[in-house]
Amino acid sequence: MRAEGIGTVRRILCVFPRYTSSFGTFEHAYPLTDGVQAFMPPQGLLLIAAYLPENWPVRFIDENIRPATKEDFEWAEAVFVSGMHIQRQQMNDICRRAHAFDLAVAIGGPSVSACPDYYPSFDYLHVGELGDATNELIARLARDPSRPEQQVVLKTNDRLPMTEFPIPAYELAEVKKYFLGSIQYSSGCPYQCEFCDIPGLYGRNPRLKTPQQIIAELDKLRECGVTGSVYFVDDNFIGNRKAALDLLPHLVEWQKRTGYVMRLACEATLNIAKRPEILEKMREAFFVTVFCGIETPDPDALKAMHKDHNMMVPILEGIRTINSYGMEVVSGIIMGLDTDKPETGDALLAFVEESQIPLLTINLLQALPKTPLWDRLEKEGRLVNDDDGRDSNVEFLLPYDQVVESWRKCMEVAYQPEKLFARYQYQCDYTYAQRIKVPVTPEQKSWANIKRGLIMLRNIFWKVGVLGDYRKVFWKFALGRLRRGDIEGLIGPAMIGHHLIMFARAASVGQQNASNYSIRLREASVPAE
Repeated sequence: MRAEGIGTVRRILCVFPRYTSSFGTFEHAYPLTDGVQAFMPPQGLLLIAAYLPENWPVRFIDENIRPATKEDFEWAEAVFVSGMHIQRQQMNDICRRAHAFDLAVAIGGPSVSACPDYYPSFDYLHVGELGDATNELIARLARDPSRPEQQVVLKTNDRLPMTEFPIPAYELAEVKKYFLGSIQYSSGCPYQCEFCDIPGLYGRNPRLKTPQQIIAELDKLRECGVTGSVYFVDDNFIGNRKAALDLLPHLVEWQKRTGYVMRLACEATLNIAKRPEILEKMREAFFVTVFCGIETPDPDALKAMHKDHNMMVPILEGIRTINSYGMEVVSGIIMGLDTDKPETGDALLAFVEESQIPLLTINLLQALPKTPLWDRLEKEGRLVNDDDGRDSNVEFLLPYDQVVESWRKCMEVAYQPEKLFARYQYQCDYTYAQRIKVPVTPEQKSWANIKRGLIMLRNIFWKVGVLGDYRKVFWKFALGRLRRGDIEGLIGPAMIGHHLIMFARAASVGQQNASNYSIRLREASVPAE
């Protein structure tokens, strides 16, 4: 579906801001790839681009790949921007540059929807999801693209059903330059974890696209050149378990039809371990990774943050269950909780060893607007100004310096090369071995695909195996994979592992933010090249 009934034509420049360097941007892995420059195509801007009137020329620029130029701004009649809190300074900078060309600038997405006051310079604030506010913005620009005399705030009251969403304009993005493909199936989550802003922004009743829409999007991603992995960016893939079960057979059939050219990944709550019927279908659909917000192995902490559903099965048992279906667990971990004790860091490191999870995003607690945590800490007078040089806006119950030092120690120890590759070896032996055996298709045997693999192997062998200071550990792992003919099992852990090791080293000496949600910038911002 597109906006209709618009007679005039406007040229729209959609600009996605740079990310601040963080654990989850994987930029240290990019030099080991065949030309990757950014993490995932941004769903929001590409969706808006697809929704604009068909006769409106649209130009999309991801500043993680290249900055918007003078020529881009001179071409445009209006500029659209979207992003998250951590991109706040970059979004305001795009607005400043666009205003130098006297262009009207509209901002939408999760950050402005939660905190409109963060963006006083923008001409149009689009608060909420795709819907009547979007139509009003398009109509206003159709009538007059010049800057309004004062800021206009447009709030979505009538959301467009997801069943009517157009396919995001993936063709506008340089998809081959992204680490992962991305796709959205649902929006919203039924749970109310204290620290999470998803229910406040998108509701507790997940809204869904149809399986037919998802298959059409996957076909479009493939047509645009995405190979490798596609990440379902849903807040919770099993937020509606019946719908997930309805979708999975369609994904299985699509994989069979296309020769399993895509590996799938998603986010889900840990209680997915209680649903073998879902896990089995996910295995058949070639899901290989599940991100679970484990947050903490401490039951008292889980109860305090209203994440009791993580205790529906013992955490380690849940991880083993998911692993048994061939899916690697990636985990979110939070430090700085009110229930933390001086020995919490040591307990976390013990959990890392026991769980054998290679990739854990360990963050300091950050209170986000539109969350119960924010409301509680505001009442308690424990919110701290984001701009005072701290890595968190929370006044911890433990001394701040002690919490940060504990975080740095956890990063340093958990991502020592020996420990990390031992966990990857476990995954090779006990998780990856459980995956379905997929056919080798002509596409996979093509010279283009072989060349891509050879480029990555060359980069890995040279930059890690020759120049890297942990090369002995790397070769011990790599030779084991090579002897088994497991090239994919070598390339994936080597690329991801290199990023984890490099980022953790910088973090352990204070050169990285201790929260992926902190807007404090460091010199290590991901550059647009």
